[in-house]
This record gives sequence, structure tokens and C-alpha cells, in this order.
Amino acid sequence: MPTASSAPPGGALRLLPLTDRPGWQAAGEVSLLTRPTWQQTLDRVARTDEETCHLDLSAVTFVDVAGVSALAMTAQGLPRGRRIVLEEPPATLRRVLDLFWPDLLSVEVMGR
Repeated sequence: MPTASSAPPGGALRLLPLTDRPGWQAAGEVSLLTRPTWQQTLDRVARTDEETCHLDLSAVTFVDVAGVSALAMTAQGLPRGRRIVLEEPPATLRRVLDLFWPDLLSVEVMGR
């Protein structure tokens, strides 16, 4: 079974469930072509009953602004007390979040 850490072919996005904690591991890039897959995963994150959902983004090379916006909108719609932990996201994702959603308390960024 392939792992998300092995980069998919150019422009693709691979998302697999994490085995050791609630959440998903992603590899590749989030762009216009891969946004439907990204959005489906964010929808799953929003529907989970877990208090904390992890997104391991250590193998993600790029997230466009619309992808960051979809993440922020998902986080804003979470019930109070729930959060998304981003593990090692691309630096640009963190900068866009800080710029446009500086007070988004339901997203925690770890690493990078």
C-alpha cells in the first residue's frame, strides 16, 4: 500500500488516513486540479466526532490560496472546542493563514 509520504506524480494529491491518531496524511500539492480531493478530506474532518483532527502536511509541496481558504472555512465551521492540528505544513500555508485569518483559534500549526 503506498504511503502519502511518497510524492505522487506532478500536480497530484494523495490523502490517506493516519493510523496512529485521528486525521489524514497528505502528499503532493493543493491546487485547482486537486482541490476537489482536498475539499472531500476537509469535509470528512468537519464530520468527525474527534475533538482534534490531525493533518500531516509534511509531504505537501504547495497549497494555493483557495486551498488555504477552504481549510480556514472548514475550521471556522467546527463546533466550539474542536480543532485541526496542521503538522509541518508548507511555510506559505502558515503565512496565508497568519495574514488572512490571524485569530483562527481552531487551527494549530506544528513545525516548519
